[in-house]
Amino acid sequence: MNHAKYTKELTNIFAQIGDRDLLDEFLKDLLTPSEYKDIVTRLQIVKMLDAGVSQRDIAAKLGVSISKVTRGSRELLDDKGGFRKILDTYYKK
Repeated sequence: MNHAKYTKELTNIFAQIGDRDLLDEFLKDLLTPSEYKDIVTRLQIVKMLDAGVSQRDIAAKLGVSISKVTRGSRELLDDKGGFRKILDTYYKK
């Protein structure tokens, strides 16, 4: 299996979908309900961390473990990472 080729194919599809409802339907078909919930929660975790909310407060508010919040915190340490770029592009307006 050519993982890099298939990853590029998937990201190209995401980049081309301009319809939010279609993207939502596609994600719900592509992911299990648990996976879908997890990615939605991960975004909320990094948004809250970026806003200065404590890890314990995030865990309590979202009903997740501290380790999940800590993982998000580690990802935010990468100034060139995807989370940072998304937060700076779509949430810092």
